[in-house]
Amino acid sequence: MSNGDRPAGSPVDAALLERVLESLRANPRGCTEHALIAQLHDQGVEPFAVARLQEPLSLFQTHFLLFHCLYRLRDVLAQGGEWLRIHCLDIGIEPLRAVDTASGVPARADPLRSYYLDLTRLEGMDAAAVEALLGEFWSQLACDERREQALEVLGLEDPVDADAIRQQYRRLAQRHHPDRGGDTAALQRINAARWVLLAQK
Repeated sequence: MSNGDRPAGSPVDAALLERVLESLRANPRGCTEHALIAQLHDQGVEPFAVARLQEPLSLFQTHFLLFHCLYRLRDVLAQGGEWLRIHCLDIGIEPLRAVDTASGVPARADPLRSYYLDLTRLEGMDAAAVEALLGEFWSQLACDERREQALEVLGLEDPVDADAIRQQYRRLAQRHHPDRGGDTAALQRINAARWVLLAQK
């Protein structure tokens, strides 16, 4: 789905929403985003049928358009007493709980709703913007993994503040200092972990 052959700039029509809803109903236990896109592709539903999922831009456009449809369908289904779960690993329809219907608005607000309902966000994405978005994602993931490792080295758990990090560092540094019979490699790991955590504060 290149910029020239996707309908992202035009409103998503009722026919497309209906085809997505049919696919959802065909999976009463729910399904993954990947499975839903594959189903729509195999059924020849445009624009999913022509998506080139091996290309980052086409993959992003396909994902965005599907989630746009899902959030629009969630609003419609909520009026009929149903809730649409929207997560890349779990998309499915379930009864809307009584607590959700008391105010007529689903209690489970989703901060991503406004993002996916705004088609101008899709129009503004080109290959370079998608690559930047992916780079930011992988960078954040690496940062999160470094934090988890640093917390493990210091024997801490989130949430933790800078004072707690420094106090635990001092305790471990005294215990593992070579002058006290400790291990130099362990002290280096403790030092590195302290700086990783403090740099993120």
